[in-house]
Amino acid sequence: MRKLTLAFLVVFTAACTPSGNSPPHTGAAHLAGRIGAAAYTIDVPNDWNGTLFLWSHGYVAPGGELNQAEAGPGGEATAWLANQHYATAGSAYSSTGWALEDAFKDQIDLLDYFSTHVGKPKRVVAWGGSLGGIITAGLVQLNPGRFAAAMPLCGVLSGGIATWNLELDSAYAFKTLLAPGSALQVVHIKDGAANLQLAESIINTVNATAQGRARLALVGGLIDLPGWFDPTKLEPASTNYAAQAQAQATWESRVDFPFAFQYRTELEARAGGNPSWNIGVDYAQMLAASPERDEVTALYKQAGLDLAADLRVLNAGATIKADPAAAAYLQRYITFDGQLTVPVLSVHTTGDGLVIVPNESAYAQVVAAAGKQDLLRQLFVHRAGHCAFTSAEIITALKVLLKRIDTGRWDDAALQPDALNTAAGKLGGDAGKILGFKSDPSFVVYRPALYPRPFAVGSIIPA
Repeated sequence: MRKLTLAFLVVFTAACTPSGNSPPHTGAAHLAGRIGAAAYTIDVPNDWNGTLFLWSHGYVAPGGELNQAEAGPGGEATAWLANQHYATAGSAYSSTGWALEDAFKDQIDLLDYFSTHVGKPKRVVAWGGSLGGIITAGLVQLNPGRFAAAMPLCGVLSGGIATWNLELDSAYAFKTLLAPGSALQVVHIKDGAANLQLAESIINTVNATAQGRARLALVGGLIDLPGWFDPTKLEPASTNYAAQAQAQATWESRVDFPFAFQYRTELEARAGGNPSWNIGVDYAQMLAASPERDEVTALYKQAGLDLAADLRVLNAGATIKADPAAAAYLQRYITFDGQLTVPVLSVHTTGDGLVIVPNESAYAQVVAAAGKQDLLRQLFVHRAGHCAFTSAEIITALKVLLKRIDTGRWDDAALQPDALNTAAGKLGGDAGKILGFKSDPSFVVYRPALYPRPFAVGSIIPA
């Protein structure tokens, strides 16, 4: 992460527990330390304008070392905030994995610490990426009086229940169709590392056959997995089903499988059991609503397989029940109710295979049901990759949100893709790069498909 270069930098190492009131800092400051078990970092520029951006970072694999605390996503976006006299801060959270419960507390503790040791902000903007996106949206739902606005990037906005139910769907379909006699576990996983290794061995074998590739496409199609993996390459043509299926298999093996077959172990330990279910799910109906339906149908035909028969097999075996207490835990951390009290601007890439773009339609659905849709705007970047935004695109979105806070209304003209791309293009330099490559700004008009899973945003937990 780029360190902010600030004149008259003052560095503080904070005690583990915040102590009494101290006078607000008037110059630039960098504070770092721990509040309980959670590391934090705070950066305050010269001539701080009174606004604080609170950053929530993404998922850290369970069992690994806690990340160093981050005050932003790094790169040009974080530097831009400092140059515009905004303070930034972020907690590393007290735990790894599905750390929402800890993150909600740790981030509020950090806000309290900031008020005591730096000064009470005039306004606080929550923002974060990936898991940090669901944390961002959760913070403003749980603590509406503490925030002026929010910007979740590539956020898990369908909520905890829907996210892990969909992860179960893909894992269940994979085992049922491609390794029915194997020891692969999809819930109550005992040895996550060994389970993942087995899943990787299976996919490497089945991806070598036309039948295996067709069934893998069905696994991906059920959960609306994009057929585009590499953001530095062009999106496969709409009828290039072979290339789309290969991209989906790459998402599965390289990105999604660790969550489905290993990291669920940490989730179940945290929740006190299995929080997911597929009892009553109609997989034929899910495929019929999927944007990948034509791809799956064509590949099944080429492989000489009976798609209807495979869907009947999936429906017949859909008997997995949730442990009620575990499901209730995941629902608390968190299910969204749509009752926004501050403006929210979300940003998502269209080709995200880890946090699928229909997360945005799930969130928009509950916000609309609550009658709060005027507070929500959603931007889409046409690119493959999870959180694959350029700094220019992030800065452009920040400007839109800041104008909404300042004026009390959305600038609908500035939210149009042409205007956004023009604004992002003016930033140039490293701000326009992704993975080291220059990328044109790629905001588009886009309407994501409905979230694939029944019970996507509701609170229904089957008995």
